[in-house]
Amino acid sequence: METTETFESLVRAEFSPKSSYLNTASNGLLPARTVAALQEAALLRAEGRPLTSLYEDVEASRAAFARLAGVPAGRVAAGASVAAHTGVIAASLPAGAEVLTAEDDFTSVLNPFHVRGDLKVRTVPLERIAESVRPGTALVAVSAAQSADGRIADLAALREAARAHGARTYVDFSQAAGWLPMDADAYDFTAAVTFKWLLGPHGAAFLTVPEDFGGLTPLLAGWVAAEKPWDSCYGPVAELARSARRFDLTHALFSYAGLRHSLELIEELGVDAVHAHDVALAERFRAGLAGLGHEPVAAPGSAIVSVPGLGFRQPELSEAGIEVSDRAGNLRAAFHLYTTAADVDRLLDALSG
Repeated sequence: METTETFESLVRAEFSPKSSYLNTASNGLLPARTVAALQEAALLRAEGRPLTSLYEDVEASRAAFARLAGVPAGRVAAGASVAAHTGVIAASLPAGAEVLTAEDDFTSVLNPFHVRGDLKVRTVPLERIAESVRPGTALVAVSAAQSADGRIADLAALREAARAHGARTYVDFSQAAGWLPMDADAYDFTAAVTFKWLLGPHGAAFLTVPEDFGGLTPLLAGWVAAEKPWDSCYGPVAELARSARRFDLTHALFSYAGLRHSLELIEELGVDAVHAHDVALAERFRAGLAGLGHEPVAAPGSAIVSVPGLGFRQPELSEAGIEVSDRAGNLRAAFHLYTTAADVDRLLDALSG
């Protein structure tokens, strides 16, 4: 277990933000070790050296994410976006199947079900999603933490309701993986991009599937989805991978070269320690907002705080060196391991003016 001193020393060694960076819900900062790995990967290409190590980085990243998600690496597919993973799940459903979703969830979790045109997509408020599962619901698709305002889904209630009605579950952990402990084994499918709380470059995303693949067809499969990829570069793939790798998309090698080291850092720090750090700062901000007469969206236990009506202040805050987001008119602040109490107080001071 990391001590507070070790946690802080690791963070100081890896990050040197030039602003009060409170925008991880948009993009996480890259650790120094990740930047160094990206530079080395670029040099490999520039100098014409073998790229063998970059393919090893893909598998190391897959294994690290699997450990964070609590599933074997054989159940993890490496892709590029949540939307692509959602599309594969959407394509597996029979015509007329009911998909239950949350109002105003992130588009990548929703849109592939809508564009099918022959599915019954039902939308309810996030707080009602568990009670809204009913006989005939084929799949429940929801983000673990809402992008717009940080609200955390009641995943335990959702699991129970889905189990009671024979529905499958699909949870997007993009705004949760890295600070909120996750157990991918508790759901049929999960997905997550890695450029937010997991601190990786853009271009990588993971999908977890059941051991039996959950009835998914690898519609986007290319040569990397073969059991023997280098023997499957021409003609149809003779044998798909016997693991979730059959759902892999062609790998953005530079992304994984950096991501391997970002995930290594998350593991060194420990998700529980990151969670405690992030949520404590979010609570500090909520308490300060109350003193200023502002009421954030209710999202207890979240590392994301969203304040209605203050989104318009984002440009001036950025000019002042405080990075937050304007989402649906709300000022969204996201607190991660490189955020300090001084950053929180600086934002509160700016909002008091």
